Amino acid sequence: MVVTASPVLAVQADEVLDDPVLEERARDISANLRCVVCRGESIDESNATVARDLRLLVRERLVEGDSDEQVISYIVDRYGEYVLMRPTFGGANILLWAAGPLMLLIGIGLAAAYLRRRAQATAPTEAALSAEEQARLKEIMGDGPSA
Repeated sequence: MVVTASPVLAVQADEVLDDPVLEERARDISANLRCVVCRGESIDESNATVARDLRLLVRERLVEGDSDEQVISYIVDRYGEYVLMRPTFGGANILLWAAGPLMLLIGIGLAAAYLRRRAQATAPTEAALSAEEQARLKEIMGDGPSA
C-alpha cells in the first residue's frame, strides 16, 4: 500500500489545483516530465525541490490557459529535451534512436563475416607432414630404424 501511495506523496497539498480537470491535466503532464535531479523519476514522483518547482510551473501555466503542448514546450525550452520522459523522434535524437538497431546490424555483420572466414580457413591439422617429418615421427614412435 505504501508503494502505490509513494507517487501521490510527492505532490503536496498546497500544489493541488481546485479545478479537478486542470489537476488531472497537470498530473498527466507531470508524469511525462523527468526530474532533472532524480533522473529516473518523473516530477510527479520526485520529492526534489526542482521537481516541486516544475510541478508548480506546470500548474501555473495551465491556470494561465496554456494547452498541454504549450506547457511542455515552455518547459522544454527552459530545461532542454532531457526533461521529457519520452524523447522526441527528430533532429539529433534520430541518431540516438537509430544507434541501437544500427549497432545490432553491425554486430550481426561482423559475426557473419567471422563465421564465413572461419568456415573457409583450412585447419592447421590438415596440412600433410613432409617426408622428413614422417621419418622422424616413425623414429620417435619406435616403428622406424633405430640408431
